[in-house]
Amino acid sequence: MNKINRKLEYALIGLKHMRAKAPGELTSVKELASAYGVPFDAASRVMQVLAQKGVLISEQGAHGGYMIGRDLARLSYAELSEILLGKVAIARCIGDSADEGACEMRGSCNIVTPVQMLNRKINEFYRGLSVAELLGVPSSKKKREPEMPQQNFEAEAEA
Repeated sequence: MNKINRKLEYALIGLKHMRAKAPGELTSVKELASAYGVPFDAASRVMQVLAQKGVLISEQGAHGGYMIGRDLARLSYAELSEILLGKVAIARCIGDSADEGACEMRGSCNIVTPVQMLNRKINEFYRGLSVAELLGVPSSKKKREPEMPQQNFEAEAEA
């Protein structure tokens, strides 16, 4: 089923870690690698790409690192995925028939339309899902649920 790619995993791990820090506090790739066991080289490449695209801010030097440079509530999961992986489709029949690797059954396939609809719905969902929401970052738009009053069931049972 629609698996998450390792690059996206490393990006989400890094973003969630950075989100928990004080504003302006830097995170090194070495810190991420030791805290979460992610491969240093792969995580480093992911952080570099995110910095090039403005999601992160990079500070060079011996005490350098990365910090979040963009509002994660305005960054959709689909956009993050496209930054790291490019356009992704759930099946080979999505896109131009001239695409390299296009499905050889496309001309006679009876599920092209349903698969295209599924791809569109998944993309709509991913575009509507912010990285902040995905990582559990509280949104100021959401109202806090009222707490239910605690009841003393033992006192009621004795009465």
